[in-house]
Amino acid sequence: MNTPENIENEKKYNKWIVILSIVIPLAVAALIFFKLKDFGFDVEPLTFLPSIYATINGITAIVLILAVLAIKKGNRKLHEGLMKFAISLSVLFLLMYIVYHMTTDMIYFGDINHDGERDLSEAKEIGALLYVYYFILTTHILLSIAVIPFVLITYVKAITNNIERHKKIARITFPLWLYVAVTGVIVYLMISPYYV
Repeated sequence: MNTPENIENEKKYNKWIVILSIVIPLAVAALIFFKLKDFGFDVEPLTFLPSIYATINGITAIVLILAVLAIKKGNRKLHEGLMKFAISLSVLFLLMYIVYHMTTDMIYFGDINHDGERDLSEAKEIGALLYVYYFILTTHILLSIAVIPFVLITYVKAITNNIERHKKIARITFPLWLYVAVTGVIVYLMISPYYV
């Protein structure tokens, strides 16, 4: 039920949705390009993190599907719990992703000889797969930015008991979020042979 109190609460949350939807992508972009070693910190590359956060993406995809199945069966409590778990997994992924990129040099898809760059001969050797990888990676990144406000708005509609609006936006949020989670795993599987 959309009471005046719920509408007022949504307005308060909307400010945070806008702030987080802008700050998170900008912070991630900035932090990826700043390595801790550039500031004098002597840190070991955390090369074990991508397999962990790719697994988290896979688990997130499964949790999202289970949450949709739960609500279709009328189990609202289970749906709520699973969605909170999916949000927690996404936050954990984000933190690990940032830490990894702050401590570890960029890995290039197709860097067959592991020298930290992909030259023309390596690009030719992997051929059209390079374009497939970049298509998946680009859509993954763009939709991971786009999904932030959708997830937050969908969540706010649920906690403010605006269930009809929650359902409408969830129909958009679910496939976007699922795509981001699944393609996160695919990107990892494609680039993992090039980790040193």
